[in-house]
Amino acid sequence: MTDAAPAGDMPELFGREFAADPYPAYAWLRAHAPVHKAVLPSGVEAWLVTRYADARRALADQRLSKNPRRHNPDAHERGRVGIPGERRANLVTHLLNIDPPDHTRLRRLVSQAFTPRRVAAFEPRVRQLAQRLTDGFAERGSADLIDEFAFPLPIYAICDLLGVPREDQDDFRRWAGMMLHTAGRRGGVQRAVKRMREYLAELIHRKRASLGDDLISGLIRASDHGEQLTEQEAASMAFILLFAGFETTVNLIGNGMLALLRHPGELARLRAAVRAGDDGALAVAVEELLRYDGPVEVATWRFAAEPLTLGGARIERGEAVLVVLAAANRDPERFADPDRLDLSRADNGHLGYGHGIHYCLGAPLARLEGRTAIRTLLERLPDIRLAVDPAGLRWRGGLIMRGLRSLPVEFTPREGNEASVM
Repeated sequence: MTDAAPAGDMPELFGREFAADPYPAYAWLRAHAPVHKAVLPSGVEAWLVTRYADARRALADQRLSKNPRRHNPDAHERGRVGIPGERRANLVTHLLNIDPPDHTRLRRLVSQAFTPRRVAAFEPRVRQLAQRLTDGFAERGSADLIDEFAFPLPIYAICDLLGVPREDQDDFRRWAGMMLHTAGRRGGVQRAVKRMREYLAELIHRKRASLGDDLISGLIRASDHGEQLTEQEAASMAFILLFAGFETTVNLIGNGMLALLRHPGELARLRAAVRAGDDGALAVAVEELLRYDGPVEVATWRFAAEPLTLGGARIERGEAVLVVLAAANRDPERFADPDRLDLSRADNGHLGYGHGIHYCLGAPLARLEGRTAIRTLLERLPDIRLAVDPAGLRWRGGLIMRGLRSLPVEFTPREGNEASVM
């Protein structure tokens, strides 16, 4: 994917061609309309912020509220902003849509449970899951990396981390699939969200009587030793950790593997580093994959709490602002040769997981899962390659996330693998 030199009329936004490769359109916007008011497919108007400096400033600007009630109340009531189905499922209080001081309180509580130590200790389980999933299709010589690997890996991982019993995890995989594959059909998403919400509320109630070493138990302990986390807030936080924790990782693995498979020289270099046990090179490579074609295309909604000027544009109180991370991460004012995949890029201050107080809390887990998944695939399927013309790949619709519907690959079949995934 390469940025053509911006020229001529503004390209069409949000169509099928744009979904497959939005980067030329973002290059045009950066050059000609860096803070641009657009009409979204839903009919809602929002300002698109596309330059790196403006994006970084907007992500940390306290005048841009995360609370949807700052926006047109009719649009929010129709579910046009936020996570589909969250209002009907009573899931509106979580870190993605509240401001300080409530955000400060909830983030502090979640941070006490979602510690770096807990994430680091989880690496062996992620590695085991990745290996068993790979073994499930390695004998065939072909697979859909999204459906058979990138999708189930983070679902089972986040379920384990949250403390969802193994016997219930297939239900979560089914509900997550409904959310992922019925994004254009609101009823299916709402049903899936409602079932997750009801299950999580019941699970939290059970765990209060028998705490374990899982993340939900950690949330309960944190709330019981000081600031109180209500049961509804706990359910909402567990849901958002699940929602944000699985889809971003699906897209990190899928988009990242596609980028590698389309750049055989970089793929060969990374494969050699993995073979040599160079974890540092793998970590640097994942950061470049996050910058080059990351899992989150647009940061979640923000709303002007007061009039402000951003990138030369006057934004009025109540107007919606969308920071386009994918555009900012290809800004030539910040990154040298930004349309080139360079797995050794050292100066990589990308915005793939945001910036400021709303920086993604689950970023360390997503990075761990991304590194482990890519390492496992390159170790176990050393000649992995695309099985289709990249032009025929389809991307899922949606404004916030950027991810593939499928990623067919082929490789030399392996023998004697177990097919179990749990």
